Amino acid sequence: MRILLLSLLTLSATACTWVPIEPVGKTVRVLPAGQVPSGCQAKGEVVVTVKSKVAFYNRNPLRVQEELETLARNEAPSAGANAVQAAGLPADGSQRFLAFQCPPR
Repeated sequence: MRILLLSLLTLSATACTWVPIEPVGKTVRVLPAGQVPSGCQAKGEVVVTVKSKVAFYNRNPLRVQEELETLARNEAPSAGANAVQAAGLPADGSQRFLAFQCPPR
């Protein structure tokens, strides 16, 4: 019974997103990999980090990537940006994003 309860608790915790999108982050778009759309001006970069492991358990890589993207969107406005683009793959719960100010769509 304890093992079942512990398993259910672990599964429910890994399904949750621990990083909420802030209102200011909702206005930031995520650019796909590749060439940056014309008219976008580079504003620097944003480096974000989340927990990729909880104790000895590796978290779902897709959840970690989603949370990193959410954090980057939340941080972009502080760099004067309204768009972010991943500058590489996540590694050990950390990822670098390029920040851009792009014209409205």
